[in-house]
Formats: sequence, C-alpha cells, structure tokens
Amino acid sequence: MITAVLAGLALMGRADLGAVTGSEPPARPNVLLIISDDQGWADYGFMGHPHIRTPHLDRLAGRSLAFVRGYSPVPLCRPSLASLATGLPPHRHGVTGNDPTLPDTGVNPMAARGQAAYARYYDTIVDHFARRPNFIRDLSARGYRTLQTGKWWEGNPVKTAGFTDAMTAGERAGSRHGDSGLEIGRKGIEPILEFIEGCGAAPWMVWYAPMLPHAPHNPPADLLDKYKALARSEPIARYWACVEWFDRTCGELFESLDRRGLTARTVVLYTTDNGWIQSPTEKDRFAARSKLTPYEGGIRTPILVSWPGRVKPRMDREHLASNLDLWPTLAGLLRISTPPGLPGINLTDPRAVAGRRRIFGEQYAHNIADVDHPTRSLEHRWIIDGWWKLIVPEGDRRPGSRAELYDLRADPWETRDLADRHPRRVRGLQRRLDPW
Repeated sequence: MITAVLAGLALMGRADLGAVTGSEPPARPNVLLIISDDQGWADYGFMGHPHIRTPHLDRLAGRSLAFVRGYSPVPLCRPSLASLATGLPPHRHGVTGNDPTLPDTGVNPMAARGQAAYARYYDTIVDHFARRPNFIRDLSARGYRTLQTGKWWEGNPVKTAGFTDAMTAGERAGSRHGDSGLEIGRKGIEPILEFIEGCGAAPWMVWYAPMLPHAPHNPPADLLDKYKALARSEPIARYWACVEWFDRTCGELFESLDRRGLTARTVVLYTTDNGWIQSPTEKDRFAARSKLTPYEGGIRTPILVSWPGRVKPRMDREHLASNLDLWPTLAGLLRISTPPGLPGINLTDPRAVAGRRRIFGEQYAHNIADVDHPTRSLEHRWIIDGWWKLIVPEGDRRPGSRAELYDLRADPWETRDLADRHPRRVRGLQRRLDPW
C-alpha cells in the first residue's frame, strides 16, 4: 500500500530504469546516512500506514530512488550495523550477536567461563569487525570528515572504524549501544549541526543512528496524546509516537541542509537496522515475527537513495535491495572503488538492479555462543528468490522446526506457509541457499 505521497512516482518501464542523471558529479558530495532503530517496514506515511505520520521521511522518499522491497541481512542491531559499515553479512564479518556473555549463566553458556574473561571476549568481537575494510575508513582516507552519532557497538569508533570524529567513547568493554552517542536525536541534533559547520569546505559524512524509535518508548507529550486517540492500546501509541519523533529529528536535519544550501550537494541514504512489531499489551516489547526473527517483520525495510539533480526519484516496488548494497551504491555515486568480494550492488545501476534475482540472510541468537566460532549461534538462514521466500532452521538449535515457504507477492505478512504444497520449490531454493 503506497499513499499519494509517491503516487506520481509509479514504477517506470524497464527502458526508463536509469537512475543517475548528468555527466560529471560535483566534487566529493557530502553523505548523510540515516539509520532508524527497531522500526517496522510499513510504519511510514509513504509506505501506507493509516495512522503514523512521517512527513519528513515522506518528503525524502519523494525525492529518492526508493526501494520498497529492501532488507537487512540480519534482524538484530549490532550485527546489522556491522554489516552496514563493512558491506558484508555477519558470517563474513564475525559479529553475529549483541553480547558475548551475560552474568546469568542460564542465558549464555559463555558466562560459565567467568566474568573476568568478559573483556577479552568483547574485544575479540570488536576485533572481528575492526579487521574488515569499511566505507567509513575509506571515506576518511579520501579526505572526508566523518562523524559517528547514535548506536555504535564496536568500541571506540575512531580507532575501530576510522571515523575522524565521534560522540561515542566506547573505551570500556561492554559499553553497549553507544554510550554518550545515544543522546543524539532524543536530546536534539546540535552535535551534528556543529560538526557540519566546523567542516567548512571539506566534504563530510554523518552516521546518524539515533536510538529511535527504539525503546524506551517515552515520546514527547504532544505526540503521545495524539496517538493515544488513534491506537488500540497505550504501548502501540507510545511506539507510533516515537516513530514520528524520529521523523521530526530527520526534518531538523533536512531543514539545516536546506538552510545551508547543502541539499543538492549531499547524498542521503536511509534504512533501518531491523524490524519491529509493537506488542499491543507490553510497553517497550516487540511482538512475534519481528525483531530477532527471519520474518518480514524482522528484516524488511524501505531503502532510500537521494541526491537531488543526480539520482532520479522513482519508487521501485519490484526489485530487491539490501543494506549490503549501501557501500557499493555510495561508491558508484562518488565514482570510487570498493574492496573485491563485496556481495552488494550499486542500486543506481539499472542493469545490476534488474539483473538481481535473489538475496540471502541469516538470523542468530541474541547472545553469541562462541566468539571464536560465531556461526554456532546461527538459528535460521533465508533466501528470497523473486517473490518466493524460504526460511530454513538450523535443526540442532531449532528442534522440531522445518523449512517454511512464502509467496510474498500474495502474502507479504507470511500468514500461509506453502512448503507442503511446493516441495520441489523448497528443494530448489535450498540448493541455491546452501552454497551461500
């Protein structure tokens, strides 16, 4: 369901799939990467939500190459953010869960090794990430000023990722989430505005990953009152209000770019780390088939690519996009190289987009069972081929589970498992999934 916000951007024919206009781009455009946190794929005005209002993201979508069928390769924030930075799926960058250990030995068997080992295991995970190339370090090396704000798990962002500037300190093992960096958005965006002002004529990149609409769902009173009158429960109203709160902060950023005359000189990329379906009865809790699951509610997200005057606005409701595509897409727009072996594509390359048939993903337990062998936490793998989606459980970790098959065109919320009706299709999809 797509509202009138994008009615004028109906999917064009394949002969008109060209995404980039003009010849030579302006010298080194700025880059603004916006990452929402725990947001459902349909929870936007431009995605057709009947109640949630996101006017600023709607405006961004209206001037973007917008992929409705976008996906995160994993439905959990830490591995998802590592994938965004490195362009690699979790089984290749080694960050598969949020925590290496917790005090409760019943939660994570690694805790039985003793809390004194926590820092070493935490550092091992960070090292998995730090040893991989990432687009942040690449831009910094090319003369960009780069700022980290919001969610960040992998230690000190300057040391481990190559940011030139950062809000997060990340010096102590287990700081989780992003310590002081999490003030962005909820306490305003002034650090970003000061950073941009201080860059002068130098090109910049901002990682804007506020902990919104992530719990705690404690929105401004005016938004909470607004959605209490619309939602069927207060927990849902609180989540909806936080979605609009996040949109407001994006609006402040866009207004600042407009005021400084930077909009036409700035590439804006938008996605979310993983999905969310709010529990109707429990505040700050997600419902089934959302976060931490391989279902659409856990992995699907719209992906937006905006560069006014350079990227043609268009809504794509057919082709598949992934968060792994953001580094290759950015490199294509900036006309710079990427490391060999990245699985993503340039989303502004019409041939690459039209030629893609399938994407893959994985889902792990929240806690990493063994930091030296990250995939021991693997619970599901999945493949989307055209409109067919196969979810395959890891048998020894999901006893009694079996593969599930869905027709996403007819059943986008995966209410009808068709595996028993199409055993040959299940086998064929699994043959494509296993080598990956």
